[in-house]
Amino acid sequence: MDFRSFNLHDDVLTGIESMGYNTATPVQEQAIPLILEGKDMIACAQTGTGKTAAYLLPLIDRISHANYNHTSTLILVPTRELAKQIDEQVEGLGYFAPVSSIAIYGGSKGDEWDQQKRALTSGADIIIATPGRLMSHMAMGYVKLDQLNYLVLDEADKMLDMGFMDDILKIVRALPKNRQTLLFSATMPKKIRDLSQQILKDPEQINLAISKPAEGIDQRLYLTYDNQKLPLLEHILRQLDVQNMIIFTSRKSNVSQIVRSLRKMGFGAEGIQSDLTQEEREKALQGFKNKQYQILVATDILSRGIDIDSLSHVVNFDMPQDAEDYVHRVGRTARAASTGMAITFVNEKDMYRVSKVERLIERELPKLPLPEGFGAAPAYDPTRRDFGHGSGSGRSHGGGNRPGGGNRDRNKRRGPRPEGAGEPRQEGSPRPEGERAPRPEGQAAEGRNPNRNRNRNRNRNKSSNPKPQNNPQTPAQE
Repeated sequence: MDFRSFNLHDDVLTGIESMGYNTATPVQEQAIPLILEGKDMIACAQTGTGKTAAYLLPLIDRISHANYNHTSTLILVPTRELAKQIDEQVEGLGYFAPVSSIAIYGGSKGDEWDQQKRALTSGADIIIATPGRLMSHMAMGYVKLDQLNYLVLDEADKMLDMGFMDDILKIVRALPKNRQTLLFSATMPKKIRDLSQQILKDPEQINLAISKPAEGIDQRLYLTYDNQKLPLLEHILRQLDVQNMIIFTSRKSNVSQIVRSLRKMGFGAEGIQSDLTQEEREKALQGFKNKQYQILVATDILSRGIDIDSLSHVVNFDMPQDAEDYVHRVGRTARAASTGMAITFVNEKDMYRVSKVERLIERELPKLPLPEGFGAAPAYDPTRRDFGHGSGSGRSHGGGNRPGGGNRDRNKRRGPRPEGAGEPRQEGSPRPEGERAPRPEGQAAEGRNPNRNRNRNRNRNKSSNPKPQNNPQTPAQE
């Protein structure tokens, strides 16, 4: 459907054409008329279908011709990256339609806080904010949203997953009841429906391919032990035509280690995770968009709402915690009806997560054999669950291509050995959780204080019987 069929104003249509929008996506076809009619709405559609433009275009059309003298629109989002991206889209459209906006998010410098404060007090047309940072400004008493006309919750399911429910409800209570509220989400769990009942009035509903990746995604799984992941990743990068790739890992501590390993392999790579400053995150993301390097390694901070054109490959270095997060990760590729490939590494502890994903997307995912020379892969057993050892922990029951044997009874009492125990660890690979760095040669005897445990025992309650210091099972020596 052509955007002109929505009876938008000419200046907004000019902005739409300048940003490269040609025809409306299905969610835009259904959402734009409802928003222009002033109805509350809850829309559920898979990631990459154009949900952001579905609400921005009609709202900018209305705002730019309403002559409001106050902040008319509040858009709540889960991450600063998404807030900044939406702000940039408003700026692009605002070149033709007179609309101002400001992104309010945490992790910024002091002068940016002052800039946010000025925008909040002077009244930008559109405020795009993360709930936590907006609450911080609201606590100072200068935020005036009592005349707000439009409230949008974008990626609502992610905001609730991040624990923003209370903040959202507090913000909503500070808004006028006579407003238009729009809720957009990629999934529709019960908690989203509960929230919608509290903040929406007789909403219209749009449901499009809920929780299913785009048809153009070639999805593949490899069953692999943790110590096989980096060699397998290198094999994939050298065998496939990878234009650009995002590698997702559930542990932010893995990001820098994977980046270092990729660079040693000769690939251009950068990492992005929540411990970086906002400036560092923006620099890494912009460098990837500008094709300064081929690979971006990230936590789930990038799994939603970030628009990266023509992403050829996505790799899940480990299975995500939730099935919905799998949909968002792989949805970074094959956007806007294009094609792409999503590859997932599944270790022996995370196989039960595969069946959850398959039930959610209503299809079986192909489990590919490891390439020749990689050794044995763990056998697929979706009923197996190793509680307490999350993805990437580095522990293994099967042993991968490690020789079998040994004292089985003793190993059973002590629990599973770390992945790769007894064999050299792949250089640059993420160290399994709980595995200590090797002590420099010759330090074992010299670096240990022989009186350490004796002194510790002296400080204990004298009425207790101290355990023998030469017992290797005492807590002091574990």
